[in-house]
Amino acid sequence: MFVITGIMAAGKSSVAEALAERFDRSVHLRGDMFRRSVVSGRVDMSSNPSAEATDQLRLRYELAAMCADRYVEAGFVTVVQDVILGPTLIDVIDMFKTRPLALVVLAPTPQAVADRERDRVKVGYRNFSPVLLDTELRERTPRLGLWIDTTDMAVDATVQHILDHQDEAMIDIT
Repeated sequence: MFVITGIMAAGKSSVAEALAERFDRSVHLRGDMFRRSVVSGRVDMSSNPSAEATDQLRLRYELAAMCADRYVEAGFVTVVQDVILGPTLIDVIDMFKTRPLALVVLAPTPQAVADRERDRVKVGYRNFSPVLLDTELRERTPRLGLWIDTTDMAVDATVQHILDHQDEAMIDIT
């Protein structure tokens, strides 16, 4: 199992999809899929989230972990991608039963993220700025797994780097 995190527009979706494509039996789980599944009553995260927003985010992480573990049990290489930042990363990793798992943190510069955000159709930065999330990533997120500065890396190069450094990405905490 691979868990890929980073701030919005760090390249998680593209890298996760390309990584999953490298295996014969694989699944790509997008954490945002669980958020978008809420038809009524969704409360999105913000820089000052309500208790309900935090509860819904935790639910999203729990659902992703449950689904990922089940896919692994069925014999699929599973790639989960979501924004998991700060001390919450430890709590989320604990939600997964699969051990060990490979944790990959994509960490391009805030300027690279701002450039990517400007050039993509999907808009992620409504309630946050790239600098704010990057600060949360670099200053408050535990240094676990494989951290990659993908500022100047293409998707295929990033995937190859992950595969070449898979041992560094493996974590086995409970």
